[in-house]
Amino acid sequence: MLPSRKWLYPGMHVKRWIVLLMIGFMAFALACAMALAWAYRNVDVPQPFTDPVQAVTLQFIPHPFREFLVGGVGLALTVLAISKLYGSLMEVVTEPHKRERLVDLVYARRLLRTGPKIVTIGGGTGQAVLLRGLKEYTNNLTAIVTVVDDGGSSGRLRRDFGGLPPGDVRQCIGALAIAEPLMTRMLNYRFSKGDGLEGHSLGNLMMLAMADLTGNFESGIRELSRVLAVRGQILPSTLESVKLCAELEDGRTVSGESAVGDAGSAIKRVYLDRQHPTAFGEACQAILDADLIILAPGSLYTSLLPNLLVPEVSQAVAESKALKLYVCNVATEPGETAHYGVEEHFAALEQHAPSDVCNLLLANNQTSVQLANGSFELVQLPSNTHEINGLPVITADVIDVETPYQHSAVKLAQAVMQVYSDHGASKRERKRAESESMKVS
Repeated sequence: MLPSRKWLYPGMHVKRWIVLLMIGFMAFALACAMALAWAYRNVDVPQPFTDPVQAVTLQFIPHPFREFLVGGVGLALTVLAISKLYGSLMEVVTEPHKRERLVDLVYARRLLRTGPKIVTIGGGTGQAVLLRGLKEYTNNLTAIVTVVDDGGSSGRLRRDFGGLPPGDVRQCIGALAIAEPLMTRMLNYRFSKGDGLEGHSLGNLMMLAMADLTGNFESGIRELSRVLAVRGQILPSTLESVKLCAELEDGRTVSGESAVGDAGSAIKRVYLDRQHPTAFGEACQAILDADLIILAPGSLYTSLLPNLLVPEVSQAVAESKALKLYVCNVATEPGETAHYGVEEHFAALEQHAPSDVCNLLLANNQTSVQLANGSFELVQLPSNTHEINGLPVITADVIDVETPYQHSAVKLAQAVMQVYSDHGASKRERKRAESESMKVS
C-alpha cells in the first residue's frame, strides 16, 4: 500500500489546541474572580477605594441580573473578537479566487516547507504531471526544464522575438500554482482566432511579457511564479539558445525539436548544435543541494535528454549525493520511442548521459488497461523486473485510468515518496550530518 500525504505528515490537531486554550482562559478568569471575591470579603480596604470597585463590579444591580449582564457582554465580545480575527487572517492569507481552509494553509506554510528538496529534470506534460502530485508533499521543489522547443506557439514566439521558448516553463508554472487546475486551464488557453494571436497560448504570451518587463528570461520566470503563487521554483537548464539535432537510423540528420519528433525514422542519437552550452548556475546548485533528483517522464529524446546534453547539468547530477530516480514513461510515443520497453528507454539514457545520473528506476506495472489510440503502446517491463544492468527496478501502478498513456499525478507522487522513504531518507540524514561536521571543523 502506497503512502498518503497524511501518512508522511500526521495531522496537526489544531481544534484540540484551540479548545485547550479556551479552557485555560476560563480557568485563569475563574481564579481571578475567586481571588477578587476573597479580597473583597477579607481585606479591609479604605472607603475611597471600595466605591470604584463596587461600581465596576455592578454591586448596585441585584443577583442574578449582574451575572447575566456581565456574561452576555463577555460572550458578545468573545464572538466578535473571534469573527474579526478569523476575517483578518483570511484576508491576509487567502487568494481572491479561492478560499482555502486555514488549517490547510498552516499545513502548506509550515509542514511543506520542511519536506525534502526535490529536483525534477525534464519538460512537457510528463514533468508537469509529476510536479502536480509532488507539491502536496513538499514546497522545496525545483523544476529544471528544457529550452529546445521550436514548435507551435513557443516556436513562433522564439522566431519572432528571439530568446528562449516559454512552453515548458508555462506547463510547470501551471502545475505548481496554488490555484491549479484553474490556473493550468488559463495558462494553456489557446486563442482560436485573431490576426497574430491564433494558436498562441495565454501563458506563453504572459511569459514573454514578463521577460520583457523584467529584462531577461530567468527574472521573468521568477516574477511570474511569484505573481501566480507558485510552490517551488522553475529554472532553465541553460540560458543559451540551443537547437536539438538527431542522427537517425536511416542515416539522415534532422535539426530542430519538432523535426526530431516527426522524423519518421528511429532515432540513433540526439545532440545539441552547440557542443558545450553553459548551464544555468542556479540549476546546477539546486541539483547539488537536492535530497532527491527525478529524471521526469515525458518525451525521452525531446524533453528529458536535452537537459542532460548540457555537460554541466549532467555532471552536477552525477556528482550529487542525492537519491537519483528515473521515472520511465507508461506508454511509447510515436515518432520517438515506438516499440520501446523499459530496457530501451534506459539504454537511451545510458547512451546520452553519464552512468551516475541514475541509481534507481521506477516503472509502471499496470498492464491490464487498454489504450484507445492505436499509435500508443504500453511500455513493457524488462524480463528481469528487479534490475536492469545492475540498477534496481521498482514497479508500481502509476497509470492514469482516464488517460492511460500518461501517469496519474497522485499515484506517481505516492510511488516516488515511497521510494524516497525506503531509499532516500537515510541519504538526506547523511548529507545533513556531513554538512554539520564541515561547519564544526
